[in-house]
Amino acid sequence: MRTTLAQTLGIRVGLLQSGMGGVAGPDLACAVSEAGAAGCAGGYKLAGEALSAMLKRLVAGTDRPVGVNLIPEVVGPDELDRQLGQVLDETPRHVYLSLFGMADDAVLDRITGAGRRLVVQIGTVQDGVRAAERGAIVVAQGTEAGGHLLGTSHRDDLVAELRALLPTVPLVAAGGIGSPDEAARAIAAGADGVLLGTAFVVARESMAHPQFKTAVCTSGEADTVISDVYEIGWPGRRHRVLATDVTRNPDQPKNFIGRTVVEGKPYVVPRFSAAVPTVTTSGRIGEMAMYCGLSCGAISDELPAAEIVAGFARVLPGAHAVGTEIAEESHGKL
Repeated sequence: MRTTLAQTLGIRVGLLQSGMGGVAGPDLACAVSEAGAAGCAGGYKLAGEALSAMLKRLVAGTDRPVGVNLIPEVVGPDELDRQLGQVLDETPRHVYLSLFGMADDAVLDRITGAGRRLVVQIGTVQDGVRAAERGAIVVAQGTEAGGHLLGTSHRDDLVAELRALLPTVPLVAAGGIGSPDEAARAIAAGADGVLLGTAFVVARESMAHPQFKTAVCTSGEADTVISDVYEIGWPGRRHRVLATDVTRNPDQPKNFIGRTVVEGKPYVVPRFSAAVPTVTTSGRIGEMAMYCGLSCGAISDELPAAEIVAGFARVLPGAHAVGTEIAEESHGKL
């Protein structure tokens, strides 16, 4: 018997929010979870006191299912082990773990063995099957997605292939989903729910820089490119971003072009950095990595996260008879 995403995570709407590093802080993640979907805070390279501070705010913000996203290939096995230990030790069981890309089986087993729900985003059939075998909710990312790309398949093709091989596994579609109609197409291809990234970049609770939000809201599909230029901090992985002077002229020097602050600690931002511009970033914002999927053509306004969730609720499994309730709750919180 097939178990849906909503049933597995215990949420009312079969919708995951992408745990985008820098953009998806506790405020966004908790707002999404409070609206009935599953929010997720970006762990990225946070560790030690910085990670503890983020986790404390996340746990205080909601008692509903909410996640922490970690990226195995960015931090490496030793740092991932430390990050994972902190999350498991410092958060209660309603906090699930989300991995962007595959990790060793021992990592996956450690998460599920601790009684935590596990979400793994993948870009190939092989990785999807392996993640499912370790008990994970599988997120199938297509090349329509913004951010770093894990494979070369289109979203619905990858979903259909995985559904044929994994008939009972919770399967989530990711990439290019900016409207309920596009979400419905992903469900028709075999998904149990969807993961949204770009749609939440422009959420009111997002930490994306205002210039980043405006660029997403005013761009269309043709304004995105797949590139590999934003490689400082995350080399060797293609990414879909909004076209900038940096993507058009990749032979420029790797000078410092801005400054940012992460959990109270200042950093300089070099040209070609993989880091996104946030509300704490200053400098040449228009030259920085503004990850954006093909869904931007359907996104035109900055909205509260709850309103975004409500807009998708009517087409997603797990939202039966609660779409109106969610919309009313969202209206009451505006």
